[in-house]
Amino acid sequence: MSDTATSEGLEWATARGMGALAQKMGMEFTEFGLERCVATMPVEGNTQPVGLMHGGAYVVLGESLGSMAANLHAGPGRLAVGVDINATHTRSATSGLVTGVCTPLHLGRSVTVHEIVVSDDQGRRCSTIRITNMIKDLPGS
Repeated sequence: MSDTATSEGLEWATARGMGALAQKMGMEFTEFGLERCVATMPVEGNTQPVGLMHGGAYVVLGESLGSMAANLHAGPGRLAVGVDINATHTRSATSGLVTGVCTPLHLGRSVTVHEIVVSDDQGRRCSTIRITNMIKDLPGS
């Protein structure tokens, strides 16, 4: 992906916004394009009572990236909405930032599938998330 595609994607994502939940969780986009989207999220404030990153926090990061990526693919006048998500957690981060990297597995006219790999500061995989989004035309489009 070119730097132009990434900067245009970041402009689009920033203008659209990730939503109130993502903001509360401290997510930040660092790269955004059709072939790869990246965001970070702090562990602090997103933990279970025992200090481990909450599994649901990994899923929120994955769904935010996958849904936003599907909407970028859908284009103007169309809306992508999640219809299925699953996650496998293989490690727990306890400090620092986690990074989600979203890549498409399928980009169709009506359905997209993305995989999001969430890693800790040491690059160790913590969670693997797969999301399927359905794309619909917006009314009046």
